[in-house]
Amino acid sequence: MGLGAIDLNLLVALEALLEEKNVTHAGSRLSISQSAMSGSLARLRRHFKDDLLVRVGRDYELTALAERLLPVIQASLHRAEEALSLTRRFDPADSEQQFSVVMSDYVMTVLVEPLLRAITQEAPGVRLDVLPLVPGRPESESNLRCHDLTIVPLGFHLPGVSEAVMRDRFVCIVDPDNPRLAKGRLTLRDLAEMPHAASAFGKQLTHADRQLETLGVTPHVQVSAPGFATLPFLVGGTDLVALVPELLARHYAGFARCVAVPTPFPDIPLVEAMYWHHNRHADPAHRWLRETVRGVAASLGDACDPFGQESTEDGQRVLRKLSAAS
Repeated sequence: MGLGAIDLNLLVALEALLEEKNVTHAGSRLSISQSAMSGSLARLRRHFKDDLLVRVGRDYELTALAERLLPVIQASLHRAEEALSLTRRFDPADSEQQFSVVMSDYVMTVLVEPLLRAITQEAPGVRLDVLPLVPGRPESESNLRCHDLTIVPLGFHLPGVSEAVMRDRFVCIVDPDNPRLAKGRLTLRDLAEMPHAASAFGKQLTHADRQLETLGVTPHVQVSAPGFATLPFLVGGTDLVALVPELLARHYAGFARCVAVPTPFPDIPLVEAMYWHHNRHADPAHRWLRETVRGVAASLGDACDPFGQESTEDGQRVLRKLSAAS
């Protein structure tokens, strides 16, 4: 059957319906009414002689044919976007484009300020909307498509395209007058006995938390907070300890009453990656945004090693082991 047998606009509707698994949400995404989207679904069902979406309880699920169709439709529209982008140009100096980027409080703290300076210098008319990472939401393809970039730790298994952009490691932070801080270090026994200030990411554990579990240490969490950014302020003036990324600890050095010391186990790498929907991959404006984020993140550099040489290979080994166990 040739291309003339179907309205090619229906392919866009088909992708939205199969990704959203919901007529209303698909219509909202394409800015068309629910009745119009229902009409498109009816035409698609007649064309493919298949229901495509079937109700299971209160939700809809894809039929077996729809499961096979989805990656084919995505790839086809992706190639069409690439073809159309060959005629488009993006001039950052004259652009007034608005980008939406989702990231954790940690990434906001260390990346946004230098990113905004870089964008303002090259593209003063461009607007950046920075949105908080909500645990449990970024895993869906629908949510990924709603934003230009999502920056989360590598290994989130988002369905889009990904690229590692920022590397860090975990350190311990404590009040500088903490009596357990002997010779600038803490021991595993210290971590087992001290009260902890911990970051809460739903049911997800950080790699540092998993390493403590592997070593038989169950932290006594006295206070928790949504993310890393507030932990330095919770530690100051108390006997608490917290495990945070080093770039964050360095950022707060000088105005949060805490000091960073090495963890009493091999370095656990923390790699942040940017994820994006494949339909944006060839867009010139989006390529510029990715290049800008890549350059700014690279300027931050790997976390410095003021504690002496640690074995990166040991840390990578531990990270692989923890990732495999998760």
